[in-house]
Amino acid sequence: MRSAYDAAAVRAAEQPLLASLPEGTLMQRASFALARRCAALLGRTYGSRVVLLVGSGGNGGDALYAGAKLAERGARVDALLLADRLHAPALAALHRAGGRSKPAGADSDRLLLGQAELVIDGMVGIGATGELRESMAGLARMLDAADATVVAVDVPSGVDASTGEVPGVAVRADVTVTFGAMKVGLLVSPGAEYAGLVECIDIGLTMPAASIQSLDADDVRDLLPAPSPESDKYRRGVLGVVAGSDAYPGAADLVVGGALATGVGMVRFVSTAGPSSAVRSAHPEAVVTEIAPGDADAMLAAGRVQAWVVGPGLGTDDDAGRLVRAVLATDLPVLLDADAITIVAAAPDLVRARTAPTLLTPHAGEFARLTDGARTDIEAGRLSAVCDGATALGATVLLKGSSTLVAAPDGEVRVNTASTPYLATAGSGDVLAGVCGALLAGGLDPLAAGSAGAFLHGLAGLIASGVPAHPISATDIVANISEALADLP
Repeated sequence: MRSAYDAAAVRAAEQPLLASLPEGTLMQRASFALARRCAALLGRTYGSRVVLLVGSGGNGGDALYAGAKLAERGARVDALLLADRLHAPALAALHRAGGRSKPAGADSDRLLLGQAELVIDGMVGIGATGELRESMAGLARMLDAADATVVAVDVPSGVDASTGEVPGVAVRADVTVTFGAMKVGLLVSPGAEYAGLVECIDIGLTMPAASIQSLDADDVRDLLPAPSPESDKYRRGVLGVVAGSDAYPGAADLVVGGALATGVGMVRFVSTAGPSSAVRSAHPEAVVTEIAPGDADAMLAAGRVQAWVVGPGLGTDDDAGRLVRAVLATDLPVLLDADAITIVAAAPDLVRARTAPTLLTPHAGEFARLTDGARTDIEAGRLSAVCDGATALGATVLLKGSSTLVAAPDGEVRVNTASTPYLATAGSGDVLAGVCGALLAGGLDPLAAGSAGAFLHGLAGLIASGVPAHPISATDIVANISEALADLP
């Protein structure tokens, strides 16, 4: 499991080392690793052209020292200086190695960047917040038009290291070399989309337990419920699914398919005639109960379940509302998705009043309705939005998107890193609801079910899209869940 930290936590962890080590030791460790990574990216250092974007503070010093090491190996290194107060020893080291420097802002900056093979971004540090100054923003825009490989020091300039927010223009890095600990802003979108490949370098920091983490394949394997010799379908979990309508029968098929592929003991599907017929045809192993529209009593009488998934393709009329309310009134774990979220958005106390585990899986638009916010604000500040929403609702929230976040009411957050943009396809969220619901029925708590389910869903999408990646459908995701499970170590 990989932990991520905000700037304050990293700075606090640095203090004991800074006090105990000779001055400059941490910067030398960082700049050596940075120079080595840059040399590897260049392949041939001698004769290469490198440009440094240098601001005040530690990241600017790291860039200068790394530039000095590259210059010693024969690179032509030019530093564009963006502050009056710079790390003087690092600048002197660059000059001794044959590197050159000049203040940024001249007409020649664009030409210099256009000729560069590699650019090191050390304009701002991890404590920077807000928009870049125009002199820095201008260089970031120039980089977008250049062909150089861009390496960010610690975090791309313009990305908030503590939240992943990008309030204005930011550097788009090909590689980010970060030091001591993973920064939140490198995992959470939109910041993660600017980071490129992230390499975290150990410089000797001792970090505390983190509230923000991402799972790897080992973690997911350890979380998944494993059957024992005594297992039967009830011990493995029975998932109740209330989904689909005459308008959207396919949603029911995808939820059930996702749950069955994940390995739940049984799926008990409850719906009206159209979706029931579709599920019987596609999934003969599912136990189907056909009910009249809105017949909540018949739904609850369908049989024993360990958890419910309700909402995909259900509709938002009074009949659907009766079913959602009845499920929420049980003392079983419940996953709310799609139309069920729209229904509870008008009555959030239905969720707040629950004492049983609850997992909501909205996209940003649904989450905006649920929290009475603006979609653009949620996309810009995903981490704070999902944490605030989970706390306010007293429920776990899985916020779907380019970096899926799963937040528990106590502030613990998991970031999903197994993903592909091709997961943004119709029905993908229905499959995710089925996967996470299967894990809830298997006994996982909502945070574990949401984070492990998002990982499996994303891994199945990656397998389906292939290399090089190509578009996929939701049924492709279902078809590759078993392979994703098999790929777990």
